[in-house]
Amino acid sequence: MNVNNPARQWLSQERGTITRDWGGRISIALIFPNKYYLGMSSLGYQTIYSIFNSYDEIVCERVFLDSGGKSIESGRPLDDFSILAFSISSEMDYFNAIDILSRSSTPVYSSERGDMHPVVIAGGPCVTANPEPLAPFFDGFAIGEGEAILPNLIETVTTHIGDGRDALIEAISKLPGMYVPQLRNSETIVRQWARDIDDFATTTAILTPNTEFSDMYLIEIARGCRWGCRFCLAGFHFRPLRFRSLDNLIEQSENGLKYTRKVGLLGASPFDHPEIDDLVAWLQQREAQISISSLRIRPLSRVSLRGLVQSGTRTLSLAPEAASQRLRNVINKGISEKDIVEAVEWVAEHPPRQLKLYFMIGLPTETEEDIEEMVRLTTDLKERLDRKRAGCRLTLTIEPFVPKAGTPFQWLPMANSKTLRHRLSYLKRTLERRGIEVRSESVPWAAVQGVLSRGDRRLATALVQVSRERTLSSWRQALSELSIDADFYTGREIPLNERLPWSYIDSGVKLDYLESELERAGKGRPTPPCPTIECHKCGVC
Repeated sequence: MNVNNPARQWLSQERGTITRDWGGRISIALIFPNKYYLGMSSLGYQTIYSIFNSYDEIVCERVFLDSGGKSIESGRPLDDFSILAFSISSEMDYFNAIDILSRSSTPVYSSERGDMHPVVIAGGPCVTANPEPLAPFFDGFAIGEGEAILPNLIETVTTHIGDGRDALIEAISKLPGMYVPQLRNSETIVRQWARDIDDFATTTAILTPNTEFSDMYLIEIARGCRWGCRFCLAGFHFRPLRFRSLDNLIEQSENGLKYTRKVGLLGASPFDHPEIDDLVAWLQQREAQISISSLRIRPLSRVSLRGLVQSGTRTLSLAPEAASQRLRNVINKGISEKDIVEAVEWVAEHPPRQLKLYFMIGLPTETEEDIEEMVRLTTDLKERLDRKRAGCRLTLTIEPFVPKAGTPFQWLPMANSKTLRHRLSYLKRTLERRGIEVRSESVPWAAVQGVLSRGDRRLATALVQVSRERTLSSWRQALSELSIDADFYTGREIPLNERLPWSYIDSGVKLDYLESELERAGKGRPTPPCPTIECHKCGVC
């Protein structure tokens, strides 16, 4: 086994690693275009790895940005694989994906590949929304959820792998949810989604201390979200809301507890699950240390909240997103200041070591008064924690708003960088004097993300150039040399009648519904959350 030194160390600390003999099997490199630490923290990446390796005719091995261009299981280079499958969770990883390809002998551009080269495909939330900036580089994109797409894809690959590269790609292009840029004419690509998530497990496949969660067994308890925040890609591209049954969750939890006492429950809004209290109580009885992904402020179960802290959770995360009620109505957050204060008061009764609050700046219609409201609200919340003698550290994470394809805000511009920097600097300076830690994303890189989020194929050459250095100066230079105006993608409001680069993607949400939500945002009118039974307002159900 020719495994590089970092991979040898990673493998030595893993539990659940799948290694297979290559004889007679179709080889797939599952590539996460970022570091091992981040890739193995991704439940989606681990799930796809598990699905591929559930087929006896497949050998799937992992590749990361820091694995030296080789798989970590066998140390084989990318050129040895028949399929290169990229799992891309962020627009900022587009540069890394191209860099990884460029370090192999596989041509970066799809049009330059021949029969001796692997088929290169990609999936993930951002490419489901808008794959166009990456279209010249990939032979195919999976538009939607892997569990709904992979069975047909694997059957097609096993059937046509011996027919030649072009024949295989043509066969892939005929599958529901598979977008092949080189062969597409004018047909719509319909996002695929799993109807019953009890039919499969979305859990940790490999436990390792070298992740954000450090040997925690992650379980997806629900998929989708009913609240309809107008900025949220996941809230629209993972519709409808689906719950796992309690029996299914207990079965998955029992499996995880064989290996670790740490269990993480994931979902866009975990406390929406109708049996969350029962699940938390069951885990407490088995002395599990429970963690839950970022919580919605409403609904918030006091029973489960207490159970989380009592089980050893050190950090809780809440996401008000905006501090003023006017702005929360614009983004359709569905919470009031009373809800926020009440949630923090509850936290103070059973305090963790740290409470994280997530806010955004640069949201549509945001003013200086909204920024002052953030100062006032967070200062008030800290004072409430201090009065309770909670010993709980308050931390703010602030991110610039980036418009996302397939959401009601897809037509709206980003705030300019000067405004964002000014507001962020003011918040840091003011709040840190009051003992509130402020963390933030880079404003210049958020602007790059905005370009890629609403971008098209004209960005392809710039992506190749920047992938070699991945610096802001190289990005600006590339755009300048190619006469590309970044403000065209981020600084203007797109007319509703303009054809969007991603308009051929059918997410299931009707265009007129997105337009109506944009109109309601402009009037500051909230929309009620999706009912728990089927409705037909947005078009998905």
